[in-house]
Amino acid sequence: MDSSPGEIQKLTDHLFRHEAGKMVAVLTSLFGLHNIELAEDVVQEAFANALKDWTYRIPENPAAWLMTTAKNKAVDVVRRQRYQKVFAKEVSTLLKSEYTTAAIINQLFLDHEIQDSQLRMIFACCHPQLAEADQLALTLKTCSGFSTHEIASALLTNHEHIKKRLQRAKLFIVEHQLQFDIPSGDELKQRQDSVMKVLYPLFNEGYNSSSNSELIRKDLCEEAMRLCLLITQHAYTKSLKAHALMALMTLLVARFDSRLDAQGEIILLHEQDRTKWNKELIAIGLNYLSQSSEGNDVSEYHLQAAIFAEHIIALDFEATNWKHILVLYDSLLQLNPSPIVRLNREIVFAKLNGPQAAIENILAIENINHHIETNYIFAAALADLYSGEKDKAAHYLHLALSITKNEVEKRLLRKKIDLLANSTN
Repeated sequence: MDSSPGEIQKLTDHLFRHEAGKMVAVLTSLFGLHNIELAEDVVQEAFANALKDWTYRIPENPAAWLMTTAKNKAVDVVRRQRYQKVFAKEVSTLLKSEYTTAAIINQLFLDHEIQDSQLRMIFACCHPQLAEADQLALTLKTCSGFSTHEIASALLTNHEHIKKRLQRAKLFIVEHQLQFDIPSGDELKQRQDSVMKVLYPLFNEGYNSSSNSELIRKDLCEEAMRLCLLITQHAYTKSLKAHALMALMTLLVARFDSRLDAQGEIILLHEQDRTKWNKELIAIGLNYLSQSSEGNDVSEYHLQAAIFAEHIIALDFEATNWKHILVLYDSLLQLNPSPIVRLNREIVFAKLNGPQAAIENILAIENINHHIETNYIFAAALADLYSGEKDKAAHYLHLALSITKNEVEKRLLRKKIDLLANSTN
């Protein structure tokens, strides 16, 4: 393997994204959640060692090398500070003795313990006492190895803002002595809901990015799916809702290759080449949806996954079962009567009943003027529904163009404006 400085930097950057979260999690299970910054420091030191030592030879298994290096550094930290620091309460007493220190640390670095530690970290980052914005930033930083600059870019804010969020969250953890554990009973259900409320927006930001230049951020989608997969694979944390969310994300990702053309331009659903949809992912997503339906609980993730499943199983756009999708949206509105759900419901309603009634229903949404002026999706949808009225369609297309910051979406809107201008009523 090429061991030039550039290749080593590229490899360590890749490994940091994929391995740092695991390493921080297992070290936190050793040091305690109150010492999370110590865990992060040890991980940083391990990667710094890699940049230096791999100049001579890159190991056959770089990820294992990093984990072993972190483990050895953890042993050194415990030996030096066992009487100065309070470590995780579950192992603190055993770490006081030289005879048991190595055995305990080796145990924590076993594969199944690493997975358990990652789950504990997800639930810690999504503690309901933390503000939702802080939960998301902490999850990306601690579980996913995102830098503060990357988090700021993903969440459309600045580096200093994210830095303050992380500091606030970590201070809250220490001051309130939050535990590094997986809760039980009703608290587990509540915490799972908090986790879902972090993972789904994280996935959505990747699927329809607010970034100026990218429509799809695959790294964010992959990370949301990786964390959700951890939850579904663990006997104690798996739930019907988690399986439904996994189904939803998998079915959406199955359409990635058909959403943009070779030039990076948006291809709308009715124009997509369905032969490019990933059949393997579709099968996996439908299987998750089937597993999520084995009980009586129905969440908004169940209904959204069922809606996308209807799109997926249709042989072509014309064969879409709009009646069933409308029924599913009506059920979804009972659980989540948000303006965006109502908008999507009316778009489907228009397929069955024509645009005029759908337009009237949209304009009846509470605070609709605010939504139209701040969320380009509302204006773009109205433009499509007003396609038979050129002036109104043009008005809403220009309004949508002025709102969105995404260049890919802007190009699609400009294309629609040009087509409308060249059309005849």
